[in-house]
Amino acid sequence: MTKARYTAQAHVTGGRNGHGRTHDGRLDLDLRQPEELGGDGQGVNPEQLFAIGFAACFGTTLALVGQRGGLKADDVEIDSSVSLLPVDGGRLQLAVELRIELPSVTAEQAVELVRTADQVCPYSGATRGNIDVALVVGGTRV
Repeated sequence: MTKARYTAQAHVTGGRNGHGRTHDGRLDLDLRQPEELGGDGQGVNPEQLFAIGFAACFGTTLALVGQRGGLKADDVEIDSSVSLLPVDGGRLQLAVELRIELPSVTAEQAVELVRTADQVCPYSGATRGNIDVALVVGGTRV
């Protein structure tokens, strides 16, 4: 097995209605079910954390891909949505939508950068074939 370049570590107690913190102490928060799932909504939920993580990783990947291609793409803005969708047997499944704006490049360049970043981003690789991920650039699904 290849040696990891970085490993994030966290400790959670109480699941969705508990508390989570990273081992370095930089993230320390209460976890709560959203109101839509019967909770009080007074904390952060895993879908919110995933939405931030995926968007941050994808944005960095876009900037790196752009840099390698001689394009400035570090001004990327991403609105990320992570949904819980009902599936067979009462289970829930994740779905993601990343709405991406790249103001420094043309629409065609933005689409190409997003396609390339989708092949490189670790979050894209982890979700590919497992959940629906919609990439929307300038209002158009890629």
